[in-house]
Amino acid sequence: MALRNIENALPISQERPKKLPKLYKNPEIDCLNDENSLAPPPESTIDYIASENLKPFPDPESSVQRLLEELASKDWIKVCESLNNTRRFAVYHSSLLLPILEKLMVVMVKAMKNPRSALCKTSIMACSDIFKAFGEKLTLLKTIDDLLLQLLMKASQDKKFVCEEADKALNTMVDSVAPLPLLRKLKAYVRHSNPRVRAKAAVSTSNCVSKMEVNVMDEFGMVMIVQMAADLLNDKLPEAREAARSMVNSVYEKFTWNEEEESEEGNKQEAWQRFCEKNLTGLNAQAMIKIVSSQ
Repeated sequence: MALRNIENALPISQERPKKLPKLYKNPEIDCLNDENSLAPPPESTIDYIASENLKPFPDPESSVQRLLEELASKDWIKVCESLNNTRRFAVYHSSLLLPILEKLMVVMVKAMKNPRSALCKTSIMACSDIFKAFGEKLTLLKTIDDLLLQLLMKASQDKKFVCEEADKALNTMVDSVAPLPLLRKLKAYVRHSNPRVRAKAAVSTSNCVSKMEVNVMDEFGMVMIVQMAADLLNDKLPEAREAARSMVNSVYEKFTWNEEEESEEGNKQEAWQRFCEKNLTGLNAQAMIKIVSSQ
């Protein structure tokens, strides 16, 4: 049988190349997905500087004029640097921030909402220094409610190093702001729909109440405080319930402050029982009475 001329043979069909999956370039997650990548995650480029290690500006007047513009940068690393500069102003040149304080609060709230944890944490650290510098002046600003809500939300989330920083900022807030104006701001959040936010608000409220003198409690409304505590005693989260018990003990201590020193403890508890039964429903009143009687 004659062999067929190789030049007339049918061409060998080429195998169609397999389609490779499309790669989406995302510098924020590439370093996490590529096991062979030697590039560190972006967060590692940020230095978290303790307040005591911040340095003053050699020429603060000229530097503050550029601050808002630098904070508006689209480069998140530069925004972090500018937030650290904000902290330097708060620590050493706080009076220069007063004219732009409201705008700074807006920037800090925006940074806390950013999904980059480094930017969020740096903004929270700036909050702590702002609280120390300005105290209760912040309660007069329109943006304080947005800032407070963001701090409570960040303290409630799962990222540990952000959560811990937010807890520190909330504690600094309680230490730096007068109890009465702060409690007036916090009272809205102890009834927040998110149970974790509610619990964090309860802790800050309890810490705030513990600092109050009896006259300040009376000005805010002692009945309102015990009603808040009574509601939190039934909360689903143990953190909120523990904060409520601490609030009850603080109020009881101040409530009995005016009793004569020689009064027996039983007389104090009887007065507390009458107060609770007068201002609370039956079950809530009994819960309040039980807390102080078990001491």
